Amino acid sequence: MLSEGLIRHSDNQDQYTSRVATLNDAEILVEIGKKTFSDTFAALNTAENMKSYLNKTFNVDQVRKELDDPRSTFILLSDGEKVAGYAKLRKGEGDLTDIGKLEIERLYARKEYIGKKAGKALMQTCLDIARSKHFNTVWLGVWEHNPRAIGFYERWGFKTVGAHPFLLGDDVQTDLIMEKKLNEHEAASL
Repeated sequence: MLSEGLIRHSDNQDQYTSRVATLNDAEILVEIGKKTFSDTFAALNTAENMKSYLNKTFNVDQVRKELDDPRSTFILLSDGEKVAGYAKLRKGEGDLTDIGKLEIERLYARKEYIGKKAGKALMQTCLDIARSKHFNTVWLGVWEHNPRAIGFYERWGFKTVGAHPFLLGDDVQTDLIMEKKLNEHEAASL
């Protein structure tokens, strides 16, 4: 696990709290994972491919396995008692990864929190964790047909450096690889 503890975010009237998820949060992560992935991608993919991916990726056994992996850290973002979003960080995987790189494997906010700075709070938490653990680069994969997410990442200073395949059911899609070099003294300007 990369980090533990509770982090309070405050930005104007929007206030969120984030924390590292534990094994006890597996069912919450399954629910929010299925919901946010479906809300984001269902309209652009077949029902069969969505069902296949969701069942494989977001089931309690799989999520517990990921939570138990010391290379992975899940962050839950809350607005009071409601989970507003989540992120998953992973170290030591992928062609781009070396000692100084950390992957943001997932970063999703519930539909009703898009545009309400939940994504900003999640990204800031991910970058803060990466810096605190002395990573010099953060990278992620984003579907080439997701302009909202690509724009969000670009505003945070991520640059496209390549692409790799992403399998959704039986559909081989293309994810852009984006990365951001970290500077300990930079502040998010969003």
